[in-house]
Amino acid sequence: MKKTDIAMIILIASVSVFMSYIVIKSLPFFEAANKPQSVPVAKKVDSSVAEVDSTVFNDQAINPTVEVVIGSKNP
Repeated sequence: MKKTDIAMIILIASVSVFMSYIVIKSLPFFEAANKPQSVPVAKKVDSSVAEVDSTVFNDQAINPTVEVVIGSKNP
């Protein structure tokens, strides 16, 4: 390769890097990356437990851990 070829490759590469930098800076979704963002603050977790609903949690409620067979067990 001649010196002029290497110089032309360096010139083309630098121009393409400069043009890509300009294009990237003009895109709107890359602008907000460096701006500070506000985020919601988590609520404090309370260690107290509310009273449970007696219509759901009682002695007569259905136990989901017991196997229930509907119909005959033999096919």
